[in-house]
Amino acid sequence: MCTGKCSRFVGLSLIPLSLICILSNALLLVPQGKTTWTNVNQLSIQVWLMAGFFGGGLMVLCPGISAVRAGGKGCCGAGCCGNRCRMLRSIFSSAFGVLGAIYCLSVSGAGLRIGPKCLTDRGWDYHFRDTKGSYLQNRTLWNLCVEPPGVVSWNVTLFSLLVAASCLEIVLCGVQLVNATLGVFCGDCRKEKGSSEWLGP
Repeated sequence: MCTGKCSRFVGLSLIPLSLICILSNALLLVPQGKTTWTNVNQLSIQVWLMAGFFGGGLMVLCPGISAVRAGGKGCCGAGCCGNRCRMLRSIFSSAFGVLGAIYCLSVSGAGLRIGPKCLTDRGWDYHFRDTKGSYLQNRTLWNLCVEPPGVVSWNVTLFSLLVAASCLEIVLCGVQLVNATLGVFCGDCRKEKGSSEWLGP
């Protein structure tokens, strides 16, 4: 696959993944879709860290757009540099995206392990913190949380989605790092429309 086509594929994959992370983080702020419990003392710190919004979201959206642009034809005129300028920018953007995805993965993983903050007969607290993630396999414990209702399944679903999306983002940004580096040194193997000349050397 040509470096330009690969960049476009990676970029078009990263953009929806980043939007999924942003949406997931937004939903974590409103358990069960209600603003009743959107309070700093009623949501876990992992939700307020906004890892899905900033890390897996905006910090990956920029590399996604950059990769799509790097997959375009020519950046310095009619194929004079084979998109080397955009590929170079994509290298730095992808490295930035890897950091954002790792941040999202770390916080979301911690959110799954510690569990949500919820109300039980002992008040608001992280009641699953000492289980070290074993509560995930024992759904009978989930009923201990009175408010917000269904918060455990809500958090587990959305944090799991963030973990999966950020893992894919790390892989795709890593692929784009390698691809963009090849693009800088080797150029793009695609041909200009109506021309028999290679865009690369």
